[in-house]
Amino acid sequence: MAVPTSRPKLRTAFKNARKISPLYTSGPVAVTPDGQKIVTCVGEEILLTDVNSGTEICRFLGDTQAISSLCITPSSTHLLVFTSSLSLRIFELPKSPVPSYNAISPIRVIPRAHDAPIHVCESDPTSTYLASGSADGVVKVWDILRGFVTHVFKGHGGVVSALKFNYPQDSSSLGQQDSMQLITASVDTRIRIFELSQNKSGGLKPVAVMEGHASVPRGLDVSSDGRWLVSGGRDSVVLIWDLSPLFNPKTTERNKKGKSKAVAPKLVKTFPILERVEALGLLCFDEESTSSATGVNNLKFFTGGESGLIKIWEAKEGTTLFSLGNEQTRISDDSEEQRQIVHGIYLPQSSTVVSVHADQNILFHSLSTRHLSRQLIGFNDEIVDITFLSPALSSLPQAPRDTHLALATNSSLIRVYSSKTLDARLLEGHTDIVLALDQGLDGRVLASGSKDRSARIWAPNHDESDWGYHCVAICEGHSESVGAVAMSRKAPEDGNGVPSPAFMFTGSQDRTIKMWDLSEVEFSSKAHDSDPSRCKGLMTLKAHDKDINSLDVAPNNRLLVSGSQDRTAKIWSITYNGSQKSLSGSITLLGVCKGHKRGVWTVRFGKEERVLATGSGDKTVKLWNIDDFSCVKTFEGHTNSVLRVDFLNAGMQMVSSAADGLVKLWNVREEECVATLDNHEDKVWALAISADEKTIISGAADSVVTFWEDCTEEQEQEKETLREEMVLKEQDYHNYLSLNDYRKAIQLALAMQQPGRLLSLFRDVGSRELSSLSLSGDVAVDEVLRTLSGSDLTRLLRYARDWNANARTSEVAQRVLFAIFKLRTAENVTGCFTDEAAELALVGGEVNDPSANLRGGNALKELIDSLVPYTERHLARMDKLLQESYTVDYILGEMDDGLLDEDGDLDMS
Repeated sequence: MAVPTSRPKLRTAFKNARKISPLYTSGPVAVTPDGQKIVTCVGEEILLTDVNSGTEICRFLGDTQAISSLCITPSSTHLLVFTSSLSLRIFELPKSPVPSYNAISPIRVIPRAHDAPIHVCESDPTSTYLASGSADGVVKVWDILRGFVTHVFKGHGGVVSALKFNYPQDSSSLGQQDSMQLITASVDTRIRIFELSQNKSGGLKPVAVMEGHASVPRGLDVSSDGRWLVSGGRDSVVLIWDLSPLFNPKTTERNKKGKSKAVAPKLVKTFPILERVEALGLLCFDEESTSSATGVNNLKFFTGGESGLIKIWEAKEGTTLFSLGNEQTRISDDSEEQRQIVHGIYLPQSSTVVSVHADQNILFHSLSTRHLSRQLIGFNDEIVDITFLSPALSSLPQAPRDTHLALATNSSLIRVYSSKTLDARLLEGHTDIVLALDQGLDGRVLASGSKDRSARIWAPNHDESDWGYHCVAICEGHSESVGAVAMSRKAPEDGNGVPSPAFMFTGSQDRTIKMWDLSEVEFSSKAHDSDPSRCKGLMTLKAHDKDINSLDVAPNNRLLVSGSQDRTAKIWSITYNGSQKSLSGSITLLGVCKGHKRGVWTVRFGKEERVLATGSGDKTVKLWNIDDFSCVKTFEGHTNSVLRVDFLNAGMQMVSSAADGLVKLWNVREEECVATLDNHEDKVWALAISADEKTIISGAADSVVTFWEDCTEEQEQEKETLREEMVLKEQDYHNYLSLNDYRKAIQLALAMQQPGRLLSLFRDVGSRELSSLSLSGDVAVDEVLRTLSGSDLTRLLRYARDWNANARTSEVAQRVLFAIFKLRTAENVTGCFTDEAAELALVGGEVNDPSANLRGGNALKELIDSLVPYTERHLARMDKLLQESYTVDYILGEMDDGLLDEDGDLDMS
């Protein structure tokens, strides 16, 4: 006897657990010295992000202008920002996450810090001073905490391009005592050194002007002892200068007037870099690598430029020790595909070099492992498809699933994220925008289709130190863009016992479906530097009259469905023979699903039942019977085209996303929408469901990926907990009433937000014989009304306002209002509303809100304005009743006078 299976529990709620949103679009970038936090710009907004988790910590309040320059103090206490409005904004860095709706305000704003746009800024090693350089050639030094200018240096021949403080950690060897210099570079190709120390007589003029570059210097750095200066520029050379003659009092010379002056720094070495240098810095591989004792030959430095590589150089021979990153193999006119480095940051604490690229990606390179340790993708643009990946399954069959996420965006590069840490990698191969993704072997393998008229198969790298995917096969043959791909679901094992997908289908704008044989593809190959193989096409069939938008293969590998702009979905029977002697494959049309009024954007087979779901431009989702190809259910609710659909819960539920920016959860049996998930502002093109069905991921044209996690059990548990708490509170309420403890009874009813119980309480108290000493009917209740706290009093007054609007409950309302306004002063009532406004502001993160008094007064005025009309109406009604009572008395009196004789006896005549 078969054991009946239990019906799966329906999911009714999903919460927005986290999201991948734009992190960096353009502008300056700063990283804290420990490498744990990064500050980036998204438009005019400033974001602080946790590097390890990829989650946003907070946002800083800007002035709606673009950010021109920013930096973080070495102590990681302050963020210094210059905007296009020429203002300087100083922020304190938070130590804990701040709610996203509450941006951090600056502690100081200097409205016009310069007279021209500020392009570079730098904080000194002591976190005391800030140097800023503008487009008019002026450099200013600021006291960070006090906010005033300490030095102004002029004379630069154009835009200031680089700044660097020289504050030697050990200056004894150079004869310096408490010496600090500021080194500047500008577009006139000269490097200037200014003295900042008070005991120096350098004044506002540079103590040295160095010429050696033929183009703009973009990077400056000084060794820890202050002796060696390294400069690199767009003339593709790096220069090393010896600064010791400048600060050694013994090395002086006489000018024409006979006065002694310091000898200018010496140019020691020149290195051809063979690319424009945009980033440069000295490295500290060990304690003595940059010390004066070892000399210039032991210096090591990094450069970054148009090749997109971080190159590590040694100064002895001027050769490259090693390179970090992948060199750009092709140059595209599209700026997004440009991989050149625009900024570089060296983090000695973690031995990491951070490179910021023109394609809005930020890479963290480990110098110890010589591999990419982390990559942050700044901007994904329009997201058109998403799928889960499980690369660890290729080596460990018991490894967790859905650990990674692949994104197809408005780019030829496929983004692959770690679902846990949001560490990302870029997959290069396609030459045009990727339109479709699919996964096979439970996420081990990735397939992609592109506008370059090809499809590619990707397999995970087996190098643990450098995770990612590499292309193992290419499918070429379509004459138009490949907009749909579908891999086989069941995977036979190859000769080594490793599962391998058998075939794959592609659909194109050329209206054809192609079937590809994947039996010869080496998915388990560890050599990912080899050229990808070419897949063999098994068949080509003109399937539709218009573009093919979507494909899906049934879980048993026997059926294929295709959706097209011709408003139909077609179901095909798959025939595949994987024998090498008679390798063949074909599809046969079984039926056509007609009924949509617009093009079909998405198709999906049920995972358990023999059903098919389709989503269309007519704003509906339809469910079809595969046996007779009839429409059995239609789901309406979206206000724009349905772009993606998938099944949940053994086919008992569906998830759909549409161009209205919404994701909807449907119960199939009842044909009703049980939840609407809203976190997007544009078309939701992409949808993916994890293997355990606990996570739904949606991606939209607003460049946001949202992780929706199932919270059905949590909500049910919360409801059960609230119900139990409510039962206990109700029992306590009745106990308080039986003990005549009116204070606790009233406070508990207010806390439970049950005005009905309060109405009954005041009605019962008022129905008693009134005491001459009580205003409400009971002296204890009067005392409660006199001493209620601010929030409780304002809530009770609002309940009384609602009661006052009904004639049947107005008597209770008037009695409560009369008691409150007799027992409390006007200032006391006003203060209660002000305190309530301040508490609400504090909950929102605003401390000492100056507008609390105004908002509290407005709330009280609104309450009184709503009380007065009904009170006047009740008064008029009572006056009318009183007048009518006099009329009745008069009539009764007249009746009595007519029935009595002169002696007062009843007149019987």
